[in-house]
Amino acid sequence: MSKEQQRFLFDDELDTDSVQTSRTSKGVTRYEFVRTPASTPVDPPEETSTKAQTEASGNGDDEEPPTPNDHLPVHERHGPLTDLVDFNFLQYASYVICERAIPNVADGLKPVQRRILHALKEKDDGRFIKVANVVGHTMQYHPHGDASIGDALVTLTNKRYLIEGQGNFGNIFTGDNAAAPRYIECRLTQLAREELFNKDLTEFIPSYDGRNKEPVTLPSKLPLLLMLGAEGIAVGLSTRILSHNFIELLEAEVQIIQENKRKPVEINVLPDFQTGGVMDVGEYNKGFGKIKVRACLEKQGANKLLITELPCMQTTESVIRSIEEAVKKKKVAVRSISDFTAEKVGIELTLSQGANQDKVIKALYAFTRCETSVSSQITVICGKRPTEMNTEQVLRENARQLLDVLRRELALRKKQLLDEFHSKTLIQIFIENRIYKKIEECKTYEAVIKAVFKGLEPFRPKLKRDVTKNDVEMLLGVRIKRISRFDIEKNRKDIEAILKELAEVEKNLKDLKSYAVRYLKSLIRKYKKEYPRRTKIDVFKALDVRKLTSNELSINLDPEKGFLGHTIKGEPLLSCSSLDKLLIVKNDGTFVVMPPPETYFVDDGLIWCGLYKRDLVFTAVYTDWGVTYIKRFQIGGTIMNRDYHYVPKDSELRICTFETPESIFVKYEPAKGQRIHQQEFRPEQVLIKGIKAKGVQLTSKTIARIDTKPGRWWDKKIRSPKGFLT
Repeated sequence: MSKEQQRFLFDDELDTDSVQTSRTSKGVTRYEFVRTPASTPVDPPEETSTKAQTEASGNGDDEEPPTPNDHLPVHERHGPLTDLVDFNFLQYASYVICERAIPNVADGLKPVQRRILHALKEKDDGRFIKVANVVGHTMQYHPHGDASIGDALVTLTNKRYLIEGQGNFGNIFTGDNAAAPRYIECRLTQLAREELFNKDLTEFIPSYDGRNKEPVTLPSKLPLLLMLGAEGIAVGLSTRILSHNFIELLEAEVQIIQENKRKPVEINVLPDFQTGGVMDVGEYNKGFGKIKVRACLEKQGANKLLITELPCMQTTESVIRSIEEAVKKKKVAVRSISDFTAEKVGIELTLSQGANQDKVIKALYAFTRCETSVSSQITVICGKRPTEMNTEQVLRENARQLLDVLRRELALRKKQLLDEFHSKTLIQIFIENRIYKKIEECKTYEAVIKAVFKGLEPFRPKLKRDVTKNDVEMLLGVRIKRISRFDIEKNRKDIEAILKELAEVEKNLKDLKSYAVRYLKSLIRKYKKEYPRRTKIDVFKALDVRKLTSNELSINLDPEKGFLGHTIKGEPLLSCSSLDKLLIVKNDGTFVVMPPPETYFVDDGLIWCGLYKRDLVFTAVYTDWGVTYIKRFQIGGTIMNRDYHYVPKDSELRICTFETPESIFVKYEPAKGQRIHQQEFRPEQVLIKGIKAKGVQLTSKTIARIDTKPGRWWDKKIRSPKGFLT
């Protein structure tokens, strides 16, 4: 890591008078800080004896000892050990961020990827190279071992853009690992050779051990950051950049370069994955949201489905495992799974007898990894600092860099052409006009130089710059054999070609944007067929998961043993989904809300069991301290698996029914002087309240019988006045 990269996190935070730097054996810059407090004299103080110190401090009897500073508040400044720990942590954090985990927006690469490509370029001769050799060569620049280098190289190769592999580099569909580095070979692709490297435009710094030079960034003309994607976790931040389609990125750069400042264009590129699939980008938000990706499912006959493409970041193994788990939970009606994946994905699903294909497809998306959600957050190194950017900002930065690299390449080519023109013109003048004859009588080297300068003076208008001593020495190095075989016509044609190319270069420099657009369109024409879009874009309809699993579980009741649940054999109460919540109302005056249980003990006190809803209304009649009350209440919000009392504790529950009965019939115990022996009440007169509300008084008489329907005990011949509930 360069000093500038390490320093940027610390410049504003360190309070020191002098800094000493040194480089360790691992190439990490170590900072040593020498603090000079204002109260401390620059010259070292004279030593004082213990006695003198004691006299200076007093006898110690009347003064309190100094307060120790080992319990200072957090906001107070602590000792040197705290400073050391803080500094070392910041140094480590900056190193992980800048030199390991986060890619640079300039070339879109992490340091290990950049070093691999640099090592491949150094060894590149057009032929395949053993991966083990490349890993070993990269270790000259990367101080973190061969395993991390090998893994990064395999990942880059499988992305196909920059490195071409030969041998077993694993399988992105099945997740199989690559063969050992000694068995596989690789080389740079033509795209990487032509568009990534230019030694004359690359800034180099010493490697970690100081023995070699490595590039700070590559002068890339490609939008590699979004092409390759990246994922990394650093100290205090992370990044996840999804890969995008190469051709679409180039087309977006063309739009940016051709943009009219009065009418700016909005760039909205979308991810693309090698595994294909179908994608919903409604929440992508230019790289600061998420996407949903589904596998591609095809119907095979009347009883089979075939998975032909996978969601991103999934393999056939992970998808099959998720389907098997869903089958065990009886969420997906699949009888058998066959994997025929090789160069293409092929997972055949045989459905259970009588299963509906459309319903199984929906269940696969709902309960397995046939549909995944992937979040995105673009954090990159920009200007030597970690920065959050969206896809449009990244592409605009890539377009700006492309223009800069093309301008520098053209300027460099212009200089080379001018040098070639100057050299060829000088040689032509030197030979055609036999200037070399004038040096035959010169006795000293200085005289030879002066003779050549003097001989070239009449031809200065033919040159584009002045003649230098180096030019004269170049002419003096021309061999007799070359002079004798000099072809004036060929040299003239070469000069004309140089001037023609020079005019073209100068034209491109004046209209750099048009030149950049032509360059990008040539890349699009060249690679369009090789890199088509693989992931299709669609809008997914929301899946009603509860509807898919509405009959997934059967809740049964065993009245003899007093248990209910979906593993109990007994009387069926209801069918429900594993995602549902059940409301169980018991005759002890309590209820509970819970997920569908395997087994739950209710004894013989079950009043009601059904799907939980906040607005469910129940009617309860209870006796408390000799007075009977009636209440209508809503269940409302609850906490799962917690018992709630819907009537006062220790009261006697008389009736509890779902919803509101039409009438409640009450028979009183006979009493002296009692005129009314039975009554009918209308519960609808009672207002609906919460479960904690007290009921409305129904009667203070002793009740003999009570029910929602008149039984044999109800005497129809007796006059029964209507009761009032207020």
